[in-house]
Amino acid sequence: MTAPSPSPGRARLADVLRELKDRTGLSLAGLAARTTFSKSSWDRYLNGRTLPPRDAVRELCRLAGEPEGRCLALWEIAESEGSGRAAERAGPVTRPAPPATPPETAPTGGRHPAPEYSAHRRATLAAVLASVSAVIVGALAAVVLLLPGRDGGPGAALSPPPSATGPRCRGAVCEGKSPMHMKCAAAPQTLAAYRTATGAWLELRYSHECGTSWARMWGTRIGDRLEMSAAPRAGAAGGRVRGVRIEDGVDADSYVYTPMTAAAPGSVVRACFDPAAGGGEECFDSRIAR
Repeated sequence: MTAPSPSPGRARLADVLRELKDRTGLSLAGLAARTTFSKSSWDRYLNGRTLPPRDAVRELCRLAGEPEGRCLALWEIAESEGSGRAAERAGPVTRPAPPATPPETAPTGGRHPAPEYSAHRRATLAAVLASVSAVIVGALAAVVLLLPGRDGGPGAALSPPPSATGPRCRGAVCEGKSPMHMKCAAAPQTLAAYRTATGAWLELRYSHECGTSWARMWGTRIGDRLEMSAAPRAGAAGGRVRGVRIEDGVDADSYVYTPMTAAAPGSVVRACFDPAAGGGEECFDSRIAR
């Protein structure tokens, strides 16, 4: 019996993972020895027969020296296809639906103030710089520990700084920053989802840990644009408008996120999609449950 073909998202992810494996120069047995996954598991992951766990993608990125952001975005697309989220019917969808969600309406005219668009390509550079910074900090910590303390012992009065495992910012400090790099996208709540007339999917996201909201899109075309903002209540003036644009084919094949904006429970978060193909702006919103 012939095995079913992998979904487009899983096939695309497998292509990228094979490229990373080739970059490492490791065999399947070598991957198994250097990671927590077996040789047979890697064979399935790299051939697209099975969607790899998120941790497997991260471990391969680490071995290949590849910033994990793009690969994890491809993994989310493949995972959404497998879970059926990418096959939901068109139109506004709210999940979960807060009791006080206002009706979804399009704007009656005019456009949002010009947003500060995120430089999508800076995401990869930021990840590389963060890795280099971590190495430097680790080296400095090792030197400090070897310095003599007040009582003559090595580093007797000093201890290494604790590692940051949780979100890297909170509230206003996160304003305009990436939800992925600030670790606010680890377990976010999906406030609402919407499928546009061009077939693109949009979601409004919220992180209780960071106190921020953002929007993301996939299934897009080069030139598509997404803007979002948060207001204390429906109809009130919102804060900074955050936006992102699909710049190239890599963006179009991935999840693309707007920068974050601070948002509190009870706030109304609004997103507007402007397709490159024309046809008019499409907006939807949702309230953050208290």
